[in-house]
This record gives sequence, structure tokens and C-alpha cells, in this order.
Amino acid sequence: MAHLQLKKLVKKYPNGFEAVHGIDLDVKDGEFMVLVGPSGCAKSTTLRMIAGLESVTAGEIRIGERVVNTLVPGRRGIAMVFQNYALYPHMKVRKNLSFGLRLAGRPKDEIEAATKEVAEILEIEALLDRLPKELSGGQAQRVALGRALIKKPEVFLFDEPLSNLDAKLRASMRVRITDLHRRLKEEGRPATVIYVTHDQTEAMTMGDRICVMKEGHIMQVADPVTLYDKPENAFVAGFIGTPEMNLMNAQLSIAGSHTLKIGNQTISLADELASRIKASADDSEVILGIRPQHFHLAPEGTADTLSGEVTALEFMGHEVYLHVNVEGNSLIAVIPGEEYDPTNVRGSKVCLKVNESRAHVFDRESGKNISFT
Repeated sequence: MAHLQLKKLVKKYPNGFEAVHGIDLDVKDGEFMVLVGPSGCAKSTTLRMIAGLESVTAGEIRIGERVVNTLVPGRRGIAMVFQNYALYPHMKVRKNLSFGLRLAGRPKDEIEAATKEVAEILEIEALLDRLPKELSGGQAQRVALGRALIKKPEVFLFDEPLSNLDAKLRASMRVRITDLHRRLKEEGRPATVIYVTHDQTEAMTMGDRICVMKEGHIMQVADPVTLYDKPENAFVAGFIGTPEMNLMNAQLSIAGSHTLKIGNQTISLADELASRIKASADDSEVILGIRPQHFHLAPEGTADTLSGEVTALEFMGHEVYLHVNVEGNSLIAVIPGEEYDPTNVRGSKVCLKVNESRAHVFDRESGKNISFT
């Protein structure tokens, strides 16, 4: 496999629109890197530039020791799995898998051995004599994966390969793909993977590291735990996590004790959090971020709580999502099922106790997380 580097990579179209703004990314040999972000953030454009399907306006793409900017896709040492699988409809699975090797003129016995090995790894031996139209979505996805795997490329590129599957099958295929990556590494054949998705659940469960993108810029690159616990800015905080982090405007007071005022309500910050915050002035305008899992229901009148009205609730079985209007802010609190009070119906008043030590404070102008500076 290979180390992949993007250096000051730019994509600008003839009409003047700049889709990718000089990004830098370093992907280690054998690493599973996920590019994630909302639609239009240029993650697929970045992947297509790596693949050679889009031209590079400026910057450098390096795979291993080679700069590949001007190389055609077939000479870059990559294999790509597309969203629609792109299987040849007139070829049976066996020929779909081996097509690249046959095109390269490999010996027949080598092709047969490679096809058998890949089919065993992906557990599709029984499908080898079927046409693509006779396959389920999950089976077709595995064949597309096998067609990439059989080439033994330097880098695997995945462009939202699970988006056409139902939720249950997506979950199953997430496990299958990450297990395959782990097995190849254990067998001494580490696979460098660039995986594009708009689904942050896929990103969090699959990636060794995750690159969060917004409008052609990289917002943060980190492992899933760091992204969740220490987001560098409000965008990452609001994008990573299910349900997403609650973000609300607040006034930070640092005179005497650290407090946050949200509308007409005030809460105190935990000493440990207050000691990390570096504010430029008293009464700074900030954004308070609290994950839904870091609220707890509390009796009315409890100190350092946020009071509001329940506007909706979602019963999930093991937990309940309470939608609460607090000073005009629509918040979500995730309450364990055993703690849920059935009297908390739409229109009722609740008090939410904040786990102050897990709160985040962001500069309102720049969006930067000032909780860890």
C-alpha cells in the first residue's frame, strides 16, 4: 500500500467557482481515512481528483513516492468503488471480478487464483455464476468491493458506496468493510483507504481518522473520539454526534465567577472548564455547546439548570429524545428510558441540569472552540 499526501490542493472551474481551497491532508500507509461533510463540501470532488477523474488546478497529489497529478487513472495504483457499483450487466460475477486482470493480460491461472481468493474473503463464492441483475444490493456491493480488491491497488477509494442500501444492510456492510480492512492489515497487506460519506455515523464507526470538510475547506482531522470530545470549532461540534450538539448564543461573564447567560437564565461553569477558557473580555459573546446526552432532568428550582417547554418527544425504547424550547433555542435532551417521566408531555415545563464539565464554549465570531485553548 502507500502513503497519500495532498499538498495545497485546489480545484477551480472555468466559470471561476473554486470548489477546493488549497487543502493539505496526510494519509498514512494502511490508514482508513474518511472524508465527511454536508452535500456540496467538495469531498467527492477531492476524491475524484485523487482518482484522476477531475483535473487539479493547483497543488500536488502524491501516492507513495510519486506525484500523480498528470497520470491517467489506470497508472495511479488506485481502485475505486462507486455509489452505483458500476458492474457490467452482461458479465457474470466471475468475469466482473476478473475483468481488470484480464484487461491487463495476466495469466489465466493467476486470474483464477485471485478470483477464488477474493470470493472467499468476501463470502461470494456462491454468486460467481450469477448476473448483476440477480444480486441483492448488498451482494452487488460486495462484488464491486471484490473487483477493487482483486487489483491489489496502492489506495482504495470509496465514493459513498453504502448510500443505496437500506439502514440495516448499511450497518452490516460497515462492519464487513472495516473487518476486511483489519484482516488485510493483520495479514501483512495493509490497505490505504479514502472513504467519502455524508453520513457521520459511517464516519465515526469506520474511520481510523476523519477529515471533516465544509465548503472546500478542512475543518478538522482527528480520530473519532477526539472529534467528539474536542471539536476545534462550532461546525465540527454541530456536525459530529447523534443527535447533533445543541448550540446557543450566550454571554460569558469572567468577572468573579465564570457564568453563562442564555436569555434571562444563567448557569455557572465548572471550575475545570472555566480554567480552560481564554476569553478576550468580560461579557464576551459566545456560543454554548452541550451534547444532548449531557443533560439530565432535575427538579424545578435546581441551581444551574435551563428551564423550558417540551415541544416534542421521540420515544426510542432505551432512551427518549426531549425537544425543549429554552429562551427561543430549540434543544434536544437525550434521557435514559428508565429516567423518563411520562408526565413530561408536549407543553409541560422541564428543568435540564447541564453537565458543566462536558460543555463547550465557542467564540461567536470565528467559531473557534475556546474551551481547549
